[in-house]
Amino acid sequence: MILSALLTSVGINLGLCFLFFTLYSILRNQPGNITVYSPRLFGERKTQQQDEFNLERLLPSPGWVKRAWQPSEDEFLSITGLDAVVFMRVFIFCLRVFTFAGIVGIFVLLPINFLGDQLAEDFSDLPKKSLDSFSISNVNDGSNRLWIHFCAAYIFTVVVCYLLYYEYNYISLKRIAYFYSSKPQPDQFTILVRGIPASYGSSFSQIVENFFTEYHPSTYLSHTVVRRTSKIQSLMNDAEKLYRTLGHLKSKNSRQRYKRDGFLGLFGQKVDLVDHYEKKLEDIEDNVRLEQSSMAGEEVPAAFVSFKSRFGAAIALHIQQGINPTEWVTERAPEPKDVYWPFFSASFIKRWIFKIAVVVAYLAITILFLIPVVVVQGLTHLDQLETWFPFLKGVLSLTFVSDLITGYLPSLILQLFLSVVPPIMILFSSMQGYISQSQIEKSACTKLLWFTVWNIFFANALSGSALTMVNIFLEPKKIPSLLGAAVPAQASFFIAYVVTSGWTSLSSELFRLMPLLYSFMKRLFVGKDDDDDDFEVPSIPYHSEITRVLFFELLGVTYFFLAPLILPFVLVYYCMGYIIYRNQFLNVYAPKYETGGKFWPIVHNSTIFSLVLMHIIAIGIFGLKKLPLASSLTIPLPILTLIFNEYCRKRFLPIFKAYPTECLIKKDRGDQNDPRMPEFLEKLATAYQDPALIPVHLSRSDDGRSSPLLRAVEV
Repeated sequence: MILSALLTSVGINLGLCFLFFTLYSILRNQPGNITVYSPRLFGERKTQQQDEFNLERLLPSPGWVKRAWQPSEDEFLSITGLDAVVFMRVFIFCLRVFTFAGIVGIFVLLPINFLGDQLAEDFSDLPKKSLDSFSISNVNDGSNRLWIHFCAAYIFTVVVCYLLYYEYNYISLKRIAYFYSSKPQPDQFTILVRGIPASYGSSFSQIVENFFTEYHPSTYLSHTVVRRTSKIQSLMNDAEKLYRTLGHLKSKNSRQRYKRDGFLGLFGQKVDLVDHYEKKLEDIEDNVRLEQSSMAGEEVPAAFVSFKSRFGAAIALHIQQGINPTEWVTERAPEPKDVYWPFFSASFIKRWIFKIAVVVAYLAITILFLIPVVVVQGLTHLDQLETWFPFLKGVLSLTFVSDLITGYLPSLILQLFLSVVPPIMILFSSMQGYISQSQIEKSACTKLLWFTVWNIFFANALSGSALTMVNIFLEPKKIPSLLGAAVPAQASFFIAYVVTSGWTSLSSELFRLMPLLYSFMKRLFVGKDDDDDDFEVPSIPYHSEITRVLFFELLGVTYFFLAPLILPFVLVYYCMGYIIYRNQFLNVYAPKYETGGKFWPIVHNSTIFSLVLMHIIAIGIFGLKKLPLASSLTIPLPILTLIFNEYCRKRFLPIFKAYPTECLIKKDRGDQNDPRMPEFLEKLATAYQDPALIPVHLSRSDDGRSSPLLRAVEV
């Protein structure tokens, strides 16, 4: 890629960013868009729609930037929760890393690369100069200047490891402080017990009651046996859809309420849709209550068991309960709103088959994704494109067209294909048998991260050749030299990718195009936006957002000394992202669950991988540049980095898995004098009731049929 192609891509994306920012600052002030740009505040009733005309609403204003910047971290924590704070700490960490990297890369490494003459290019026509002239490829083989790159790799590694340690320690302390300051939560007192042994003549509820009363008499409080409710949940989903349809029909005029009951609504007798749907809704509610009443025989050998103290729950969690380790298996209970109830409706065999199917499907989609990668790589080489499509030679000879195709289109096409992958990863993780939404999202985050690293980084770096990628595993000794030759050659593509996929994705996140179009179409055809009762505040998809942020970190770390020209673009991405995501957390997203910052170990592991990858490439590039001593002296670097990672795992990771005894007992002692604890423990008995077993009453009937036929299943 030549410099003019990169400038074309930068110009297009800067224009899009400016357009999105301008439109956002205008549209967010319009009363009809409050559910699009401030759904969190609207859901909390902190803002109301206003219909009075005001000229200031039509003028773009950067005031939202100041409002997003103003809250301190403690204020931000109280509003959004610890997971959001940890997500923003990723941006703070990356800003610190790439500020240092940018200073070293731009003011030290970039001039050294540019002044080399390995590529022997003409300086007279700068716009047509290849971007490789700004990379380490342009430094002469065997040049002593390469020792500066060697020293930069060591210094950069030390700085990143120090910042990683600081952030891991900071977030660990923040996690403990958040635990101390939090109110009592059901998941702190509850564990999930699976593999309950069956006993003839006794229900699972009786078995659990007898077991924990005998072996945990002083701490056991209550339990809730899990039941298979997939059929009830399906009926309740149908009832909710009908209820929403009824609400929309009642808001329409009288003509639209009537429809013929014949073919396609064109023939037959006219019927009142409101009466028709209300009768149908009453029938579904009757079926739901009948199913709920017959749930006694649908127990699953699993139960949520609650204790009187956090320490009592921790003892039951970490000690084997029965002689047979496959029975009375315990694990930490998620928050009640975080439980993934369909997990319990699937049999063990079904979950086992699904796990195998997910592995096969994951490998299949990874291989199939190489097809768009090959297409994208073809677009970055005009000579190859002319060979495939000779009739385009005349068009490709135009400077702007060639710059557009090589500088902008490849990254755009790759981003469009990649946008369909996150929902697929969520589907895969939900099939694997996780008991909570947060576990599903963490699993999807890991899958998506490695999918992105493999298919976007390695596949493009190795020119999309599947055979070359397979050879990496067949000949591992050649990995450093292979990556050292391939990765620097794709620097120009990844610079354009940061601009296209990074900058524009952030501005589109702020603009929220799809929710805006949905809201507009709903007002156009339905006549009214979401009712207050039906309105649901969106939650941030951590699995896709964390993956995107970490992938740009990998690009910045990897190309730090190879092609430092990428660093300013990465730094701009993190500056924009810091402000935009603070704004989104404060105005748009509400937490669906709270993990207490458990996504941070994924960030730490990804950063360590990025550093080790940089070291392996450095070993290869110094060898190719005929500086074997530097290549040999780089070998200890990945070893020392992995030792540092192991230390961090021993030092900090246990805090993210479970709270220590010191914290649990201190918190329990603090609650002894809390007058609200008896009421909390009383409510704890019903905290883990399946939503499908909660009595429903959506229809207009007032008779006794709406009374609950199944009460809480706790003891």
